Amino acid sequence: MKHVILASQSPRRKELMEQMGIPFEVIPSHSAEIIDTNKPLSEAIALVAYSKAKEVFLTHPDSVVIGSDTIVTIDNRILGKPKDNEEALQMLEELNGRVHQVITGVAILSREGEETFSSITDVEFYAMEEAELEDYVKSENLLDKAGAYAIQGQGYRLVKGIRGDYYTVVGLPIALLAKKLKKYL
Repeated sequence: MKHVILASQSPRRKELMEQMGIPFEVIPSHSAEIIDTNKPLSEAIALVAYSKAKEVFLTHPDSVVIGSDTIVTIDNRILGKPKDNEEALQMLEELNGRVHQVITGVAILSREGEETFSSITDVEFYAMEEAELEDYVKSENLLDKAGAYAIQGQGYRLVKGIRGDYYTVVGLPIALLAKKLKKYL
């Protein structure tokens, strides 16, 4: 089996890769997360993932490198990672009682080839009181979470339902990734 590198410092992505049972090493990318808003969001986020993977692949060309990035969108706007708890609360108020999309882009690079893809999942939030949202913001560190929530953490209580891949919302669509990785390993 080839040496696999996850070009991400996300603890969630690391856990998901471990779930897949594929031996891998984490080498975080420091590539800027710049989204080209002139492209469809699913393509733009896959290009961010590609940029992350490419940075690591350039110094590890004998490996299979996986890059990934996740965004939350509502009303064709991107909700990134909040800069503070106040902005996190504003994001949650915007998502409150509504359906939004989570898009995770993935890139796989190796000597044998490369590909990018994305996975989109619709997430519906319960309508919650502001005090409940404030309590949630206080319960978890949300500053490294797109859209200011973590479905796999205390954010479960916000989510009324999803349509699509749960793991896309967590940050890495592992079933789709496993299918695509077969030809590189």
